[in-house]
Amino acid sequence: MHSLNTKAHLLWFVQQDDELLIGVYETDDDPKNAIVRLKSKPDFIDFPQGFEIHSYELGKDHWTEGFIRD
Repeated sequence: MHSLNTKAHLLWFVQQDDELLIGVYETDDDPKNAIVRLKSKPDFIDFPQGFEIHSYELGKDHWTEGFIRD
């Protein structure tokens, strides 16, 4: 029986005011493997600390506070 994954793992690259969503992955290891593949590419190689992994539970609201417009 196939177990349902309850999390999505997002890989971001953040450098100053730029945020790039690299990908959305199924397992904990998938974004780590993507970092290994990408860290030697142009521009990524200069900022290896720019990679961030954020995991989110599926089927759940993650922003519940509302928002304020400037």
